[in-house]
Amino acid sequence: MSMKKWVLSLTAVTLLWGGASTIPMTEAASSTKPIEVLLNAKKIQFPDAKPFQDDNDYVMVPIRFVSEALGAKVGWEKTGGQLAVSINNDAHAVNMTVGQNTATVDGQTKTYETKIILKQNRTFVPLRLVSEGLGQTVEWDKISRWVWIGKKEIAALEDTGHQAVSIEPYKKAFTTKSYLLENADGEKYSKVLIFKSSDLPVRLLRDLYSIEPYTNDKGTTYMKMRVRTTSSAGGIFYITNNNEIRYRYPVPDLTSNNGDGTKTLYYPIYSSRDELFDKVKNYKSFKINDIKYIGFDGWSDKYIPLMVNS
Repeated sequence: MSMKKWVLSLTAVTLLWGGASTIPMTEAASSTKPIEVLLNAKKIQFPDAKPFQDDNDYVMVPIRFVSEALGAKVGWEKTGGQLAVSINNDAHAVNMTVGQNTATVDGQTKTYETKIILKQNRTFVPLRLVSEGLGQTVEWDKISRWVWIGKKEIAALEDTGHQAVSIEPYKKAFTTKSYLLENADGEKYSKVLIFKSSDLPVRLLRDLYSIEPYTNDKGTTYMKMRVRTTSSAGGIFYITNNNEIRYRYPVPDLTSNNGDGTKTLYYPIYSSRDELFDKVKNYKSFKINDIKYIGFDGWSDKYIPLMVNS
């Protein structure tokens, strides 16, 4: 039977920033997880100073990196003991002064509930000020603690600069799980595509937002995955450092619907199925550090996606 590709929409229900609104403290600050900023669905890399949330619930960003990613020029000028900052692109101009909570956006003065500051030798400003001043749409994704700027069209994994390579060097790991070498149509995979968690989000047959280790208050560790799908996300598998495969299904009782078309799933690290199906007696000793790749079963009909565990 042919595999049907999902037609996915990216109309996530998120909190739109507008006017003088801020991120609610109870939603955004409840986690210590770092804030990520995505421009047109690709993460902006901050080499040193990272975005953070200040005491007034604003996401603060180092102005240079975000503005330059948006195609704007940033200028600094010190006058009268104060540092003035300007951001300009072809259509907009923003001017502000460090230590103040007002800015001039296209000639109009706007007031914010937080001040432009210097931190780690970087000028930090409210993200909303930069994005609104440069004509961008901004959405806060409280689930992943992401700020989306611009388009939310997630790119296909093969369109992110990664190339599928021959499966031959990886075939040994599939010796006892040869069924994973076929797609849903019974066709043999000839290629794998290697990627990293830093490449996320990406589009496969389901949109993969994130996958990361998660330890609950009982000390049990899982792979926590956020995915956009209208059905079950299915199984994943771990390729161990010893080239063995450990197959995993999500724990049904832990799966949650996020209310925006995405689901959060929890895949166990160790499982009694290893003893049941693979005769692994010490299965409870299996740790995250024993995992070399995380594979996604049936997530592509062209290749096997393998994420480096790092």
